[in-house]
Amino acid sequence: MRTTFPRIDPTARPSRYRRTLHRIASTGAGRWCYMHVSSRIDPWLIRVTGGRFDTGLGAAPVALLTARGARSGIERTVPVLFFHDGDDVVLVASSFGRPRHPAWYFNLRRHPEATLTYRGRSARFVARETHGEDRARLLGLAEQLYRGYGNYQERTAGVREIPVLRLSPAG
Repeated sequence: MRTTFPRIDPTARPSRYRRTLHRIASTGAGRWCYMHVSSRIDPWLIRVTGGRFDTGLGAAPVALLTARGARSGIERTVPVLFFHDGDDVVLVASSFGRPRHPAWYFNLRRHPEATLTYRGRSARFVARETHGEDRARLLGLAEQLYRGYGNYQERTAGVREIPVLRLSPAG
């Protein structure tokens, strides 16, 4: 089964515009803005515009992940960066390099069924964490998509290992 939203190739060369946005995002002010402003505004903005706009202005593909809360069981929706590996979608639980995993990671571990919405199209997935060579390869692809992931790994070194999740289309 193929996903119903556009595919994201992490190996595609980013445009000059996207490279400029990546440089801005990797500054302290850019990181703060994405952590504290974009993450709160994006779910609303993406829904209202049918996925045509987000606060990242196209710096990286942002989808809305909807999953049940690990403790509450209430559906939660958060913006996440993603890319494809074959028919699977890959999410990196970097949390901007903070010392703790993002809440959505715990939600997917407890309730692996989730929905991703991108540019107005949704698909159901089942998540599983990757390990070993698969995790390392996917993290390398993630860094090709957005080089900030390398910075996040440096920030979390010795504190936590950044989880990489593979979401397979729900059958």
